[in-house]
Amino acid sequence: MSDLLTAALSHAARGWHVFPLRPDDKRPAFPDHPTDQCTGRDPRCRTGHVGWEARATTDPDRIRRAWSARPYGIGLACGPSRLVVVDLDTPKDDTDVPAGEWAGACDGWDVFATLARRHGTPIDPYDGFGPDTPPRTGVEHTYTVTTGRGGTHLYYQHPDDGPALRNTAGTLGPMVDTRAHGGYVVAAGSTVAGRPYRINLDTDPAPLPTWLAAQLAPAPLPPQRPVVVSLPTDRSGAYVRAAINREADRVTTAPAGERNRALYIAAVALGQLTAGGSLTETDASTALEQAAASAGLGSVETARTIRSGLAAGSKRPRRVAA
Repeated sequence: MSDLLTAALSHAARGWHVFPLRPDDKRPAFPDHPTDQCTGRDPRCRTGHVGWEARATTDPDRIRRAWSARPYGIGLACGPSRLVVVDLDTPKDDTDVPAGEWAGACDGWDVFATLARRHGTPIDPYDGFGPDTPPRTGVEHTYTVTTGRGGTHLYYQHPDDGPALRNTAGTLGPMVDTRAHGGYVVAAGSTVAGRPYRINLDTDPAPLPTWLAAQLAPAPLPPQRPVVVSLPTDRSGAYVRAAINREADRVTTAPAGERNRALYIAAVALGQLTAGGSLTETDASTALEQAAASAGLGSVETARTIRSGLAAGSKRPRRVAA
């Protein structure tokens, strides 16, 4: 059994959902195309685009098949794994250092440690390592990985209550990113450009600190006005209205990891009605955008998926008899 297969199975045994990365690379091996270029030729995309998050798995048989075929790197899908990973980067060169409020900080770890101290929860993943050295009182330890470039990944449990947390880049401070729903990290056991990702502290992920959950919580959505669609009052209008409600429900009730795929399928369905003349593209897009926002999908991701789905649906017009 290869080291990569062993590592992938070990991560899955923790309940973490893994998927193949291109060998020695950060990019997903599958799918090899974005949503807006999905042709449906990939067997998993026959009913709509299926991205890396939906393909991530804990199934040992699927993992063995994949990692026995090629020396794939290991991607870890944070959302399905119920993880929030804090990514603490290192400077790329001598000019790439925090400035302003963060002047004097050497890297992302310094910035994050400063934030933690300000909130009364000091952390130091480099203190307390080793079987004979107990952790310091008041210092929170969590599963920790050293990245290929010498940065740090701190793994935390996603809160069970509250909104689904998503990715951030620099929101907390320079060189501090986070990965949650819709994001992934390169898992320990992988290499990128020949540099290994190694476990630094092998323990269970700690609960996400309350202060950090508050910092990462998405802003509340503005009040959503009901979609006003001008439809005839006859049987065809009732049919189209029911179709809109059905596809919106498909998106809002989809489980984490499946929401973008559900949005694509919904857009294809409404795109068929649009092409058949029963619904305007503006009304279809508006209904889908509101459903996607309620499901917590980002605006850029939403716009791309809706555009792709409507275009695919337009190739198979559906006309509704009056």
